Amino acid sequence: MASLNRRSLLAGSAAAGVVALAGTSRAEDTPGVTATEIKIGCTTSLSGPVSALGTIARCSDGYFRMINDQGGIAGRKINFIYYDDAFNPAKTVEQTRKLIESDNVAFLFSMLGTAPNSAVVKYINSNKVPHLFLSVNGDKWGDYQNYPWTMGFAPSSRTEAQIFAKYALSQKPDARFALLYQNDDLGKDFVNGLRDVLGDKYDSRVKAVSYEVTDPTIDSQIVTLRTSNADVLISGVTAKFAAMAIRKVYELDWKPMHFVTSGAASVASTIIPVGPERAQGLITSVYIKDPSDPAWAEDAGVKDYMAFMAKYYSEGNPKEALNAYGYTVTSVLRKLLEQCNGNFSRENIMKEANNLKNVEVPTLLPGVRVNTSPTNHHPLQQMQLQRWEGQGYVRFGNIIEGSNI
Repeated sequence: MASLNRRSLLAGSAAAGVVALAGTSRAEDTPGVTATEIKIGCTTSLSGPVSALGTIARCSDGYFRMINDQGGIAGRKINFIYYDDAFNPAKTVEQTRKLIESDNVAFLFSMLGTAPNSAVVKYINSNKVPHLFLSVNGDKWGDYQNYPWTMGFAPSSRTEAQIFAKYALSQKPDARFALLYQNDDLGKDFVNGLRDVLGDKYDSRVKAVSYEVTDPTIDSQIVTLRTSNADVLISGVTAKFAAMAIRKVYELDWKPMHFVTSGAASVASTIIPVGPERAQGLITSVYIKDPSDPAWAEDAGVKDYMAFMAKYYSEGNPKEALNAYGYTVTSVLRKLLEQCNGNFSRENIMKEANNLKNVEVPTLLPGVRVNTSPTNHHPLQQMQLQRWEGQGYVRFGNIIEGSNI
């Protein structure tokens, strides 16, 4: 996913008690809920190596304040409690226990990062606490069989790899692929996505090379991939290594069809540092309207987002894609909570999380919809491709579905 955190943390007041909801639920069925409040918890990185990603939680906090100003949900105000774990799984464990056992939140929302969430997912599921719309990209967060209380949000890296491969083959059916991937869950999703599409042709058509997040450079990996004479290069990487890959490909005068994962292709974090002239032709994917794209300047959804940023998160950058993401994911949560019809027991929250049907929110690209079921914990599986041309990205083609290969 991209970048989320900073230093401060917000703690909500302890609930004075819980009351029965909808006339049938007992008090013990509704932790984190009173007649006037719903407590929601989150851990994120407000400090540490990915502190920039903390802006997502800050944006969500502003959105909840907007909801409260509008009367709340079913007459209840949102008390959003988010803590800094500095992207340290040990701290995530500590803060998650505090949220569930001390703060007594109703559920957890938009928790950041694969390693932090991996440290707590079993604990959360054993306590049957909804663990919703995580800020992660891994395919494993859709594993409804092992983690029925957990759900990701963004299209998974595996879905993205499927989309990249499907487009490349539509342009060159006999394409040979070079794959640079991070040696972790993120990178392995790209391996699996390519295997999904190529099947038994994977070994004969793909040259795959991995790197470690501690590697100071990936120049040798790019040189190795260059010798394969591949037509397509897919970089399943994070932003730092995306910039390195783009620079080295340019230096080698290699001109493959180059795809970079959406979480590593931001203008601010990748393209500008490496130099826009080196990124010409780079392809990535998108599913949210980019507030920095002039094409959306008069769009009603983007205008509402801009007005929200000015009033409720004025210290944030309205053109930062991470803030558009935070606004979008919280918009979907609002739809879910409204769908609960005042019954905010954990069981009902999860039931409705599993029952989102063709949900549209104004900052998703036209045609991109949220769908879930008890056996589909991948809310978003559609994306559109975009190519870096001149000084900006240009979207092209139709919305592509990554699932059901």
